[in-house]
Amino acid sequence: MGSSSSLSTRHLALALSVSLLFTSSSGHGHSWDPYTDKAKMIHHDGPMLTGNVKLALMWYGDCGKDIKNTMRNFIKSLELPGKDHLQPQVTRWWEVVESYQAMMPGAKPGKSPKIKVEVVKQLTNKSYKHGKVLTLQAHIPILIEELTKGDTNVLPVIVAARDVSIQGLCNGKCADHLLTEDPKPRPYIIVGNPETECPEECGWPFVPAKPGSKGPVLKPPSGNMAADAMVIAFASALADAVTNPMENGIYHENSATPMGPAAVCKGIFGPGAAPGNPGKVQTDPKTGGNFNAHGNKSKRFLLPAIWNPATKACWTL
Repeated sequence: MGSSSSLSTRHLALALSVSLLFTSSSGHGHSWDPYTDKAKMIHHDGPMLTGNVKLALMWYGDCGKDIKNTMRNFIKSLELPGKDHLQPQVTRWWEVVESYQAMMPGAKPGKSPKIKVEVVKQLTNKSYKHGKVLTLQAHIPILIEELTKGDTNVLPVIVAARDVSIQGLCNGKCADHLLTEDPKPRPYIIVGNPETECPEECGWPFVPAKPGSKGPVLKPPSGNMAADAMVIAFASALADAVTNPMENGIYHENSATPMGPAAVCKGIFGPGAAPGNPGKVQTDPKTGGNFNAHGNKSKRFLLPAIWNPATKACWTL
């Protein structure tokens, strides 16, 4: 977003307006199934983030260089394509997020403006100053203040080490976009580490979904399961934060909880995806790592499917 904007205010760009109807399967008591149900994304009159989105990252605990480098390379890859221009690119995935702007009231025809995401600040906390179990009410606001020093022009991202638990993760989400409960609420992102925290859910598809699962287990493209799984979770949360920063923007009104552009396509990474099967993806002939996107410094990533407003369906690279 622009330098004159504040992430804690509602004076952001007008968001996408999507007028869609729910199917009967979205009724009360229905359990959302991305493989059989058709998502219905609706605009709830709130803003989305546009322009420059400035991230402030806190590495809480000993996150390790693999996780840090993989996540930072992914963020750079949203804007910078790989030098060899191999296809598909991470930039193409991000263009789908950017394309939500095209349906905003008064939007100009043609390709949507770029949404530039950059890391402007990083802070490492290896001392576990606030313990190894972080709660949303007691700890996260303090961490955000320590990280941002009151700067509301940045989007805080709290990344957990392998021995840290964050309240609210593992229960269907491995990263999340939330709002603080301050008098002036602000959006932030939390990212869990699946090495010890619910690996069967948050480490999939790089670990078996559950004992005896028949679906294929993929090999992480970077060689580090946690790093690549955290990119998947972070990518989903980032898409949600951009399209629905104040929790009144664009989301699918599932009967249980609102779901963002990537959350409604959870578990899909390529064509032919089914429960326990991520779908057809590419394999690096040298390392055996599985991926579906090329990025900065020739790095490869596995990115989640995302709801495409142009086709009104889940889309994957």
